[in-house]
Amino acid sequence: MSLPTLTAERLILRPFVLEDAAEVTRLVSDRRIADTTLNIPHPYEQSIAEGWIGTHAEVAERGEGITLAVTERESGGIVGAVGLSITRAHRRGELGYWVAVAKWGRGYATEASRAMLDYAFGPLDLSRVEAHCLTRNDGSWRVMEKLGMQREGRLRAHVVKWEVAEDIWLYGILREEWLALRRAAGPYT
Repeated sequence: MSLPTLTAERLILRPFVLEDAAEVTRLVSDRRIADTTLNIPHPYEQSIAEGWIGTHAEVAERGEGITLAVTERESGGIVGAVGLSITRAHRRGELGYWVAVAKWGRGYATEASRAMLDYAFGPLDLSRVEAHCLTRNDGSWRVMEKLGMQREGRLRAHVVKWEVAEDIWLYGILREEWLALRRAAGPYT
């Protein structure tokens, strides 16, 4: 599997290139992003971004996942990332995303995730996509709900973030649910 380029109304989702590492580092270095995500450390060094970007092609080639830069269609500037970890044996994916703090509240995570779900349930032919977030990350679970994902449970003290046990919300959506939502809503809603 190769890394695709996906388009949405205001966004282009494209493969990261090593030259993006400095911008990723600048955006992700805001402690508020690390505070509300499961796997982003703080402080965040450019070597972390370079290593992360360096894994994308190999992970895609193994069919285990896709990670794309979320860029504004007009400016080409990176505003975040969206990814899908794939468990092919179960036709399941796990959606993840982050958006630069300066771009919070503009619907970019929802729009990028919608494009990724179209790809997951279209060309990738997955049966289910799930997503997790810290229960205190209101913005993230609201994105999941805007996508039509259903809250399936609370995983109590499931992760430790900065020495504090955190609860996680688990959301999921099935292929037939997504396709019904998309038929009813149209291409960019």
